[in-house]
Amino acid sequence: MTDKTLSLRIILGSARANRFADIVAAWVTERLASMPHLTVELLDPRELKLPLGHDPEAASVKALRESLDRADAFIIVTPEYNRSYTGELKTLIDSAYAEWNAKPVGFVSYGGVSGGLRAVEHLRTVFSETHAATMRDVVSFSNPWTMVDAGGKLAAGKDSETAFQTMMGRLEWWANALKLGRAAVPYRKSA
Repeated sequence: MTDKTLSLRIILGSARANRFADIVAAWVTERLASMPHLTVELLDPRELKLPLGHDPEAASVKALRESLDRADAFIIVTPEYNRSYTGELKTLIDSAYAEWNAKPVGFVSYGGVSGGLRAVEHLRTVFSETHAATMRDVVSFSNPWTMVDAGGKLAAGKDSETAFQTMMGRLEWWANALKLGRAAVPYRKSA
């Protein structure tokens, strides 16, 4: 790895058995595969089995926090359920704190006509409390289940590809800048 290598976490925002998040995350992962300067790890709340009640001694919480701590940036793949994000995603976010500090967060959202953007807006306020920097530019899929090809892949189109490249360009800029900043001066939320 070089100094320009960034460690990225893709975080799934759904734990439902029949979730669409896997199809969207596969689309994201395919695009990231052409970026050799990134190391990517997927964090799935369904597999993590995080406890309710924020038990910091639980093995799953410790593993999550270690993974988040090693990350330079995050992409949240979130559905919109009932005009917001899921409880499982909130549990994942709330299972850590300092590990989010001074790191950028990008969003790929999906849902009905709003494309998951209401979930993203709610997540922005949550991440502001963790001292993370959220990207203005997002990728949003309205009714993405209508965009799945015969092979089961998301056929999102040129506008989505452009939106992803824009978001990634900004996410990488912030990830590099904040990585340098954290190395030079440890991040403190208050004096």
